[in-house]
Amino acid sequence: MKAGEPSLQSVPDGSEVVATAADAAALASPPLLILDAVTAFLDEHNLGSGPLSWAQIGDGQSNITYRIERGSEVFVLRRGPRPPLPRSTHDMVREARIQQLLQGRGIPVPTILAVCEDESVLGVPFYVMTFLEGLVITNTIPAVLDAPEQRLATGNAVVDTLVQLHQVDVTAGELASFGHADGYLRRQVERFSVLWDINTTRSLPDVAVLGTWLADNCPESQQASVLHGDYRPGNLMFQAAAPARVTAVLDWEMAAVGDPLADLGYLTATYAEPDSPPSPLELTAVTRNPGYLSRAQLIARYREQTSLSLDALPWYQTLALWKASIFCEAIYSRWLKGERPHDTRFAPSLEAGVPQLLAQARVFADLSPAKTR
Repeated sequence: MKAGEPSLQSVPDGSEVVATAADAAALASPPLLILDAVTAFLDEHNLGSGPLSWAQIGDGQSNITYRIERGSEVFVLRRGPRPPLPRSTHDMVREARIQQLLQGRGIPVPTILAVCEDESVLGVPFYVMTFLEGLVITNTIPAVLDAPEQRLATGNAVVDTLVQLHQVDVTAGELASFGHADGYLRRQVERFSVLWDINTTRSLPDVAVLGTWLADNCPESQQASVLHGDYRPGNLMFQAAAPARVTAVLDWEMAAVGDPLADLGYLTATYAEPDSPPSPLELTAVTRNPGYLSRAQLIARYREQTSLSLDALPWYQTLALWKASIFCEAIYSRWLKGERPHDTRFAPSLEAGVPQLLAQARVFADLSPAKTR
């Protein structure tokens, strides 16, 4: 689904991927793929034939994605991480459904081919979707999109696709019941304030200070829209040729119906530009290079295409980094407990990375260090 993936495998590794349910039952920690179970599921839905080969796509910090090949056909299987984890953050059935709804509204998403709600198959629900060829821009600029005009077009496409998503009507049909837009922002602040105490093993006072500031300064939402929840260049697939054009928006696990400026706040708060400080959320570092839109230009292009006031955008940027710090702290705590034994880079970096996120959130909130004591 994304360019530059590792080569496919066909032999179970005995821990992450096993051949049978009996092999899975013999493990202390449940595997991620059980080949006979996946094969039976694909057969049931007439998806390919013959033996499987597979490769994990991406780093799998949250939900886990596999490229699956059967004969000449290629699919993508997406599942949640090993339990126990809060289902609300890894709801595969919900994630698949919103993509089905949005595809009918003209938003570029993969086609969902089958959804498995039966947890007895892999231990968690999962779904299978089409495999898409294309480019995902992270730390390397694709040669076909490297010219100055294509760097500009890339940034424009990032904003334009977000505007298109936020223009989807959520007042009627199934999308109207997909979430509760009223009170969305306050619920976010209340929910994540509680999650910090559950997920941390250390004291970082800025979390409470920022949570209080967010609660005291919560703006009124101007509009209800579909939110992606993790909208950034690295979750977009571009066609593998100029001009730069988004062919799919990926990774919908955080989708909701709520305030559209939450997406814009996240995009701009995590966006890398030449003078921005380092961050564990810098997942598309190439935008530091000349020719890409600056953060201010992203905001200006969004403003040109909407009637929304962006005066309160710093609040949304603060919310984005504050929430991210709490998510990242959960990953760091799991690593400290030995629950991420193969993670040698990302989780260890969060010892310093979470305080960095909080420090940058203070900047957006215009809270100096002196005020946060």
